[in-house]
Amino acid sequence: MNRARPSEQAEIRAVMDGLRRIVQALRVSARAAERRHGISGAQLFVLHQLVDGKPRSINELAALTFTHQSSVSTVVSRLDDGGYVVRKSSEDDARRSQVALTSTGRALLRKAPEPVQAHLIAGLRRLTSSDRQFLARALSVLADEAGAKDVAPRLLFDDDSRRRPTRRS
Repeated sequence: MNRARPSEQAEIRAVMDGLRRIVQALRVSARAAERRHGISGAQLFVLHQLVDGKPRSINELAALTFTHQSSVSTVVSRLDDGGYVVRKSSEDDARRSQVALTSTGRALLRKAPEPVQAHLIAGLRRLTSSDRQFLARALSVLADEAGAKDVAPRLLFDDDSRRRPTRRS
């Protein structure tokens, strides 16, 4: 193991501390969502994209959550099974389906805090474009070095695709 010089140690520690703080905030938020509301942090994040009451397509939800539509579709299926959302045909195009909140989903959102993912996105928007580009490149290298080169990026803390929320009354 190579010994890092003191300045390198401080830099690496600062990056690791930042990553740990973000992961911890996400973990605490995800556990709170599961404990208080019976849904995952990813499910809460998707629900929050519907808070304005406007039905959205899977592609719109994917854009709003900055993830792939297949990941969002999986989460929406679990929310649909739990009675938090419903899929319905678009009023503009009957071939296209849209996702809308149910009364159960609206009730949950009235009680639930805004997910940490929303705060992360707000923070990323406050960065300059060059800072976002640098961060994206640096995180990509770190992910590759961590052995996650071929890991598909899914919604944060959506690790168990088999878990279904319990239908709430």
